[in-house]
Amino acid sequence: MNNSERRRKKIIAGNWKMNKTPAQATLYIGSLLPKIENIDGADIILCVPFTDIHAAAAAVSGTPIKIGAQNVHYAEAGAYTGEISAAMLRECGVEYVVVGHSERRGYFGETDVTVNLRARAALKGGLKVILCVGEDIDERESGITDELVTMQLYTALLGVTKDELERVIIAYEPIWAIGTGKTATSEQAECECALIRDLLTKKYGEAGQKTAILYGGSMNASNAAELLSKENIDGGLIGGASLKEDDFAAIIKAAGTI
Repeated sequence: MNNSERRRKKIIAGNWKMNKTPAQATLYIGSLLPKIENIDGADIILCVPFTDIHAAAAAVSGTPIKIGAQNVHYAEAGAYTGEISAAMLRECGVEYVVVGHSERRGYFGETDVTVNLRARAALKGGLKVILCVGEDIDERESGITDELVTMQLYTALLGVTKDELERVIIAYEPIWAIGTGKTATSEQAECECALIRDLLTKKYGEAGQKTAILYGGSMNASNAAELLSKENIDGGLIGGASLKEDDFAAIIKAAGTI
């Protein structure tokens, strides 16, 4: 393991998706905090629905937990009904934003091009980006996973500079392992994360070695330690398990001890 790899701190990001009201968010955070006190081996992010941002930001004030949003529009302002800009998110207390999640691609027509536009807008607006890439089951069984991930990653990073890459986290999420109960083996996950590391290094040099790569396919309390022990898996983008304080705390503790 080289010096760049040793400097990568574990990151555990919870993606609540369309769950929890502001009141429920406040109660959740109040319950989570005592379970993770004295854990300083991992950075913690909660990516919450837009309506929860204000309450969640207030609840984590003065704690190590950071708040993320689940999407951002690529325009600074304008006639985009229902959309939210980077400036709006920042003023509400958001530090991170998820871009290109498979559910945004699958349900709402996101493309590699719009993912790139949103990522660049977020970076320009001062946010940090959690950029998602990954294949569905047909693509995996067709043997094109590496080619697909390469295309997604390089398209999403078009125009992103080496300095901006310091504010980018990559999340590899095999779509077939999200909400299905299936999980990629630690070897499968490490293989794709190593590919992403290689692609980043080819494009950005040493900066690519410093970029955090998360695994985002049904990481849970029982498999977190094994997945997080892999050389190129620097954390997790956690879906369902992040909705339960005990499960999310267990994953954070696993990251904090590796």
